[in-house]
Amino acid sequence: MSHPTPYAGQLADEITRQLGQLADHLAQLPPHEAPQAIARILDPDDGVLGGVTHLVATGSVFAKTEAERGALPAEVWLALGRASNELNDIALDLDEHCEALRRISARPTTATAKPPVPAPLVVRRRR
Repeated sequence: MSHPTPYAGQLADEITRQLGQLADHLAQLPPHEAPQAIARILDPDDGVLGGVTHLVATGSVFAKTEAERGALPAEVWLALGRASNELNDIALDLDEHCEALRRISARPTTATAKPPVPAPLVVRRRR
């Protein structure tokens, strides 16, 4: 029986390539389509961000087991666990904005509609 590592490596390479394609495609989407795509990407359950978060969490579980065996330094497990928690927090923070992205995509675009009023950009950060 062959070892699954080559497949996992190839799969990771292919997903990375596809993420690059997705980013390139997203950059070229018309303004009425981009928000819907972004909302799907950011979906914490079924989107790319949710998938990456799950992947890092799975890596953290693996690293914990290997750290307990002494095969990996505990710092690797701690770093992956921290990254998993941070990604989860980020996904939850962004999830609350997905509905606004979906709404803006659903609005009909008409030539007579008055343009939206720009809002001042205020940086706020909560933890």
